[in-house]
Amino acid sequence: MNDAAASSALDEEIARAELYGLLARLWYAAPDAELLSAFQVAATEAPMAGAFLEEPWRQLVGAGRETSEAKAHAEYDALFGGMGKPEIYLFGSHYLSGFLNDKPLARLRGELLRLGLARDESISETEDHVACLFEVMRYLIAGDDVAVANLTQQQAFFAAQIQPWISNMCDAVSAHPKAGFYAALARFTKAFAEVEAQAFDILP
Repeated sequence: MNDAAASSALDEEIARAELYGLLARLWYAAPDAELLSAFQVAATEAPMAGAFLEEPWRQLVGAGRETSEAKAHAEYDALFGGMGKPEIYLFGSHYLSGFLNDKPLARLRGELLRLGLARDESISETEDHVACLFEVMRYLIAGDDVAVANLTQQQAFFAAQIQPWISNMCDAVSAHPKAGFYAALARFTKAFAEVEAQAFDILP
């Protein structure tokens, strides 16, 4: 691999890690004023190469420019918060087994233990929350421990913990009548997950 190719590959990995970080932030809580300001100046070209991401990214940037902090918070609470059962669940166990805190969560915790990753006690959500899983992917891409942060671990974790259910969650969000900004986020998330799945499929 020449220097230009190596630099391009590194840039793509940085972009992947940053995208996972952005998605984790947006799925964990509604965007604040600072993040919404970033959408005002964000490029409308997809941050990763590939025409498949261009249109859903353009829609997400547009939705970020059109919403307000108060409106985004109200939408997040209407979809994912509130007392009792939320309109839409953001937890993998719900989509994999139909129940929260079920066997898929136990398997995930075993996998995180194997990777040497401990739960942040300051976070109230269980480890199968989509934001937590995206944060794990970000670490597996950008972490310093190459024994853990490598393509093999990324592929295995994505295939087991994200790929089986992420499309169902995104479809539920994008189809919900109360979803505006989060409908655009769901469409981009689904497209990004499809790009990731295809890339992992062609790995030797």
